[in-house]
This record gives sequence, C-alpha cells and structure tokens, in this order.
Amino acid sequence: MNKAELPDPSDLKTIGLTPLIYCSNQPLFHVTRDVPLCDALAMASDFLFLARELTRDAAFNRDTDRHIWAAHYLTAMSKAVVDDAVKVLERPVAIKP
Repeated sequence: MNKAELPDPSDLKTIGLTPLIYCSNQPLFHVTRDVPLCDALAMASDFLFLARELTRDAAFNRDTDRHIWAAHYLTAMSKAVVDDAVKVLERPVAIKP
C-alpha cells in the first residue's frame, strides 16, 4: 500500500502565482512567494475584517465613497491570498512506494 507523504502544515508557503489589481490589463501586484501559509491566511482574515468594517461604515456614511473603495481593494487582496493558498493545498502529494 502506498502512503501519501503529507507535508507538515507549518512548512507550507505561498507560491506567489496569484496576481491582483490590474492596470492596463496587467497585474499591478502579486502575492509574495514563500510566506508561511498560516501567516498569509491570518493576514487575509485581517483584511476581510477591515473590509467588513469599512462596508458597514459606508452603509451609514453616504457622503463619500472612500470607504467602499478601500473595502474593494482589501477584498481583492484577501481573495488573491486565499487563491494562492488554495493553489498550494491543491498541489499533488508525493506518493511513497
């Protein structure tokens, strides 16, 4: 029976293949490679928390759209980090004979 060699979760790192925020059809930013996955996902969670707070503020403050644009960029960054993490987690696992 072959056993899959599962990596230690603390060894997983971002692969840096996910672009975000496009200008002139080119990505302006990419997720950085080799960031520990747990740290990257914690940062994405922080971004999403802030985006949630900004969208709530935007619902009550209709004098400006700055809150909603900040939330938009924070959610774009969060999505890129999560997408990059998914790419790491979906990689094929090495099989030991």
